[in-house]
Amino acid sequence: MTAETLATNAPVLDLDPFSDDFLTDPYDAHEQMREAGPVFWLERYGVYGVARHDEVSRVLTDHETFVSSRGVGISDFAKEKPWRPPSLLLEADPPQHTKARQVVTKILTVKLLRSLKDGFQAHADELVARVAAQGGVIDGVHDLAEPYPLAVFPDFIGLAKDGRENLLPYGSMVFNTFGPRNGHFERALERGAAAQGWIMEQCRPGSPASEGLGAQIHAAAAQAGFNEEDQAKLLRSFLSAGVDTTVHGIGNALQCLAENPEQFAALRDDPSLARAAFEETVRYSSPVQTFFRTTSKDTEVSGVALPEGSKVLMFLAAANRDPRQWESPAAFDIQRKAAGHVGFGFGIHACLGQMLARLEGECFLTALARHVSRIELAGQPKQQLNNTLRGLDSLPLHLTAA
Repeated sequence: MTAETLATNAPVLDLDPFSDDFLTDPYDAHEQMREAGPVFWLERYGVYGVARHDEVSRVLTDHETFVSSRGVGISDFAKEKPWRPPSLLLEADPPQHTKARQVVTKILTVKLLRSLKDGFQAHADELVARVAAQGGVIDGVHDLAEPYPLAVFPDFIGLAKDGRENLLPYGSMVFNTFGPRNGHFERALERGAAAQGWIMEQCRPGSPASEGLGAQIHAAAAQAGFNEEDQAKLLRSFLSAGVDTTVHGIGNALQCLAENPEQFAALRDDPSLARAAFEETVRYSSPVQTFFRTTSKDTEVSGVALPEGSKVLMFLAAANRDPRQWESPAAFDIQRKAAGHVGFGFGIHACLGQMLARLEGECFLTALARHVSRIELAGQPKQQLNNTLRGLDSLPLHLTAA
């Protein structure tokens, strides 16, 4: 029995979640999908979709039924060859996934992250204070959101100083290729081609600086029995998602605070809200909008039958604004208890670098509260269109130094 024969069990929607209009402003469509039902059928692509918090959470946590090894994008690896070797973390299931994840989690501990905080904070303070003191109009993306993660993250990994600009086009390429082979997919492949060589070289055992996380991952992976090719794949998985998502999280936070001055005033009054402000940003303006899973067997979700081999598109951002889960979900409120959002995923495939992203976000917003007394839009933000991510290409701002 095919997915097509059971498609009538779910409401049929003629929406294109990868169109420019949808990617630019998805929120009305998100509401339409949530209200259509717990599961719906996206006729244009022949996939099921879930947009409510309960159903998205269920698909994320039931990794045996909704597998990642057949691809977390629209392609089914059981039916077509991936454009690159699959990630040992993102596109694998237990026991392979368990073995790979253990290598990284043994190193990326809470104790390690605490040891980084002072250095990360000092860098954020220096950057924000310097940019705020310039006066005039600045670009929140190019002057703040990009430079900060592009400094602290590669240093932490132990990457070479030259070539770090390759991290952004490479990450954009990876996330765009989770969608259909549209214009965003093709352009990202073209832009990312040059970056790919630098990334592969940086991931090779012996390339990362000896004191960085990359070298530690290689050593731990070798001890766990991974060959050099798989050691490189493991580090590559960490680099793929380590920068773009944090850049977008910080950029989106800047936009949210500029558009909600009372929220920035609350952050200024109490800089300890910085972590909560970043968490609310990830809920309200999720950098990662969607991910796919594939059913490993005939199953059902909320009474809707899904046959084996069905692609299921999870709308994480729609779930994060589900009124069944959140009070006033379309309001940006940094004092909200945003715990339970799915912006970093859920279950065994939850974002491995989420603690690092949270640390970077907290340090940056703490610095913003310390060194900026007022943040205002100075022009129209420009959205960056990506098949999976939501972020900005540019964000004209006027900062008043504190």
